[in-house]
Amino acid sequence: MATGPDCQYVTLLILLHSLTSESAKFDVLGPTEPIVAVTGDDIILPCYLKPNISVEDMTVDWLNLDFIDEHVYRYQNGRIIQEDQIPSYKGRTSLFKEELWRGNTSLKLTRVQGTDEGLYECLIKSQRWYEYVQIQVHVKAVGSRPVVSIEGHREGGMGLVCQSEGWHPEPDLVWLDSKGVSLSAGPPETHRDIKGFYTVKKHVIVQETDTNLFTCRVQQRRINEEVETEVHIPSELFDYTTPWRWSFIVSWSLGVITVIGLPLAVYWIHKKKAYLWTRNDRTDDLPDLG
Repeated sequence: MATGPDCQYVTLLILLHSLTSESAKFDVLGPTEPIVAVTGDDIILPCYLKPNISVEDMTVDWLNLDFIDEHVYRYQNGRIIQEDQIPSYKGRTSLFKEELWRGNTSLKLTRVQGTDEGLYECLIKSQRWYEYVQIQVHVKAVGSRPVVSIEGHREGGMGLVCQSEGWHPEPDLVWLDSKGVSLSAGPPETHRDIKGFYTVKKHVIVQETDTNLFTCRVQQRRINEEVETEVHIPSELFDYTTPWRWSFIVSWSLGVITVIGLPLAVYWIHKKKAYLWTRNDRTDDLPDLG
């Protein structure tokens, strides 16, 4: 077995390399449960290194895995890299720079909106090592109270439409009678705006009942939220919107116009003729200056 200064030097190099390699490794930790964010609020996505070593000379990449080749936030060697940042995150993301020296790479996201929902990745890279953690973010937004409008007579009944906006995730809209029984309605009309908020609308044709009470309910089971609006339709509206009644109203209106309008027209024509006759008589009485 070789001994002496040379052997001790080699052993020291191996030990030093082993210690250096071990010290270059780290783990990236974050929450194990999804984060639920309320739209409009500010949230923090926790991410930190173990051991708590400095990341000031490393690369910190925050990604939303629903987007390809773009990042939520990037920090590299003391600089914020804004190239290839997802446009909707500009001006809304930041790190805690005073905490970078001890491995805190948590992301602050302000003014949460619907499009922020997704699976995030906190990726930390040094020259010799990299690690990451993934965090699921759910976004919650309770929309407006439903607005019900009367559309008028539709196929022997009364047409109603209900609309609610500002939801996330996409909600369900149902029409109910006074007993809470679901009514057969048209297909939902759903729109999603650029911030990821949903507007939902649905039409229904209702028949006259003993109460004429109907309810539009909008619900989102995942976030356990619902809002509703009850509407009462007077019986008179059902009476006045039946086809025969509309025919009677139109015929009666035309009759009134005829009864009143015809004498006025005859009177106007007679007056116009009398005026012309009087004018002609006056013209005949003028002396001839020729």
